[in-house]
Amino acid sequence: MVSRLLDNIKSRRATDYLAIAVAISLPWSTSATSIFLTIWLVAYLPTFKFAELRRELLTPAGGLPILLVLWAALGMLWADASWKESFDGLRQFQKLLFIPVVLAYFRQSNVGMQAVMSFIASCIVLLILSIITALWPALQWWQSWGPGVPIKNYVTQSAEFAISAFCLFYLSIDAWKAGACRLSIAGSIVAFAFIGLMLFVVTSRTELVGIAALTVAFSVRLYGWKGLLFGVATLGIFALIAWNTSSYLRTRINKTESEMQTYRSDTVFTSTGYRLEFWKKSIAFIAAAPLLGHGTGSIRPLFKQAAVGKTGISAVVTSNPHNQIFAVAIQLGLVGTVILCSMWLAHLLLFARPGATAWFGLVFVIQIIMGSLFNTHLFDFTEGWIYVCCVGALGGTCLRNIDSPLAQEQSSVKYLEYFVPKKWVS
Repeated sequence: MVSRLLDNIKSRRATDYLAIAVAISLPWSTSATSIFLTIWLVAYLPTFKFAELRRELLTPAGGLPILLVLWAALGMLWADASWKESFDGLRQFQKLLFIPVVLAYFRQSNVGMQAVMSFIASCIVLLILSIITALWPALQWWQSWGPGVPIKNYVTQSAEFAISAFCLFYLSIDAWKAGACRLSIAGSIVAFAFIGLMLFVVTSRTELVGIAALTVAFSVRLYGWKGLLFGVATLGIFALIAWNTSSYLRTRINKTESEMQTYRSDTVFTSTGYRLEFWKKSIAFIAAAPLLGHGTGSIRPLFKQAAVGKTGISAVVTSNPHNQIFAVAIQLGLVGTVILCSMWLAHLLLFARPGATAWFGLVFVIQIIMGSLFNTHLFDFTEGWIYVCCVGALGGTCLRNIDSPLAQEQSSVKYLEYFVPKKWVS
């Protein structure tokens, strides 16, 4: 009945708009993202074709996320946890089920890059608001993490800003090569504004590692493997400049060193100390059940058991070991870890091709992988859905271009025109 009521073309157009709405909402509101995702899925169902989904499930990029979720479901059978804790643990994996669905959708849709550019545009608006609240904190009447972080938290904001910056760097260089100098300069200024806010105002120390990895990857992308040395040299020069010009950055780095020195204190609790303690215990948990792990949802019970009779930081109980690989290995063992790393590799290989779409995909995957060394990004709401939606949208677009050899990707100039008046192009 629904299929007869909805015209196929109009329905597809409506789901395209909803997909763009999801991308716009990601930096701002978890509630809005959840609502738009639900509506998008309901709107997509009348035009859904199982054959399209099956094609994605038979590929590594689409099949491995499902395999990881299925292995997590099986992990409930041997979990050192209650059924409630096991279901809570499984719920953290569930968003990965959407990756083949999003891949299948955007393999048939032509708005994948529009959705991602809308995400970047949304981040630019957030950047402007961040600069305003950093310069004039009194204007921020609402509660947030602090000045310069108007929405959510500084870890999420830093990840979004790094992604946006390196996407814009690529577009700016392409636009310069095409002769659109004004457009290229405008894009570069915005990209450097993203980086500048992170280096001089507020940033996640984790993101410094992500920026380093993306800088090297960017050089390799531009100049091939011979660009590796150029990327390392560029990274060293920028690190030296940032260190000598940003007192904020020096404070953040020096704070890490001091936090490591006070790690064993029973009275001083720091973020670095928490991570070191969680990682030490995680390694012990993994060693106790290396092959299959302790089962889905077992992280918190294991930390609770290890805290018995302890004091200080050793008595802290958590369900987040602040490392994605550890979070999977504790629960699902070596088997789950191999599936996770294979999924990341499959997504990296999916974007190992020329063009802006593929580079954007690499930026998203590299950023989430590097961030996952110090956080559980796939289990976090915003970072996890950024990964699912953008890998699906960009991966589906790449596959669409492969399926249609005559289809040509838009130039970087056209993509930059999303943000800049067309008269700037000439």
